[in-house]
Amino acid sequence: MLTKKHVKFLKIVTAFTLILGLLAIHFFVPRLISEIKNPVVGLIKRNKNVSFDVASNNASKLNQKAFAFNSFDGLKLSAQLTYSSLDSSKGTVILLHGIRSNKDQFKNVIDFLSENGFNAVALDSRAHGKSEGDFCSFGVHEKKDVASLIDYLSKHENLSHFGVWGQSLGGAIGLQAMGYDQRIKFGIIESAFSEFRTIVNDYFDLHAGFSYTPFSNYLVNRAGQIAAFDSNDASPIKYCETINQPILIVHGNIDERINIKYAKANFSKIPSTNKEFIEIDSANHSNVWKVGGEAYFNRVLAFINKQ
Repeated sequence: MLTKKHVKFLKIVTAFTLILGLLAIHFFVPRLISEIKNPVVGLIKRNKNVSFDVASNNASKLNQKAFAFNSFDGLKLSAQLTYSSLDSSKGTVILLHGIRSNKDQFKNVIDFLSENGFNAVALDSRAHGKSEGDFCSFGVHEKKDVASLIDYLSKHENLSHFGVWGQSLGGAIGLQAMGYDQRIKFGIIESAFSEFRTIVNDYFDLHAGFSYTPFSNYLVNRAGQIAAFDSNDASPIKYCETINQPILIVHGNIDERINIKYAKANFSKIPSTNKEFIEIDSANHSNVWKVGGEAYFNRVLAFINKQ
């Protein structure tokens, strides 16, 4: 039987635990969403994107150079430029990786683009890879970083006719960048979400087995406050409404991390008269390239050659 002393102790422990929990929810949990190099997040096992060797001449020596440029807000961002292997270039494709990945994700795609006459610029998004920064803003700042990259490439490399190729978070950034900067002439967008708020709620349901929108919205707002970005502006579908450039939307139909319904919603909002939707049968979030295979890359090549 519990004594009054035991009851008092339990009440103190319960109150202390509750306070600690509330403090963690307010200060720590939102960082797990947007703080890319948080060591706790690094302990979580993540599915890596499955690559696909699509280039036909892997032994060819590519003309490449690493460089750094300043973001719109003064961060030093890392990128790699690979020139076309042909005598001339058809255009320049900016490659945008997924969350907690880096530019190395696109190694085989770089070979593929160069071999087919395109310059490729693989970017480490802010807080990723060798780029400076602590936080991801899910496209709010990153779309401006892409514009700064285009400024740099135009001025220092005399490049023009830019396109974007983004995967997952990179796809969401690509959509926002296309709506923000009309210098981007075409886009390939794979496995992208529509709204930052919605996808955070979905991830809670996927990984925790439950979701409660007011709670996830609170965390999204706090993540934005901590990382200094407007969480309401992390909305690819909003930027889709101003995309008039040619665009290819791609999604696997068994993607559990980002449901294909979001790709279809994005596609429906794009007013461009030159848009195409590719549904990769039996592909999940991480293996679009592998499942789509050579037939998929041939479709991509046909699309970008038209541009």
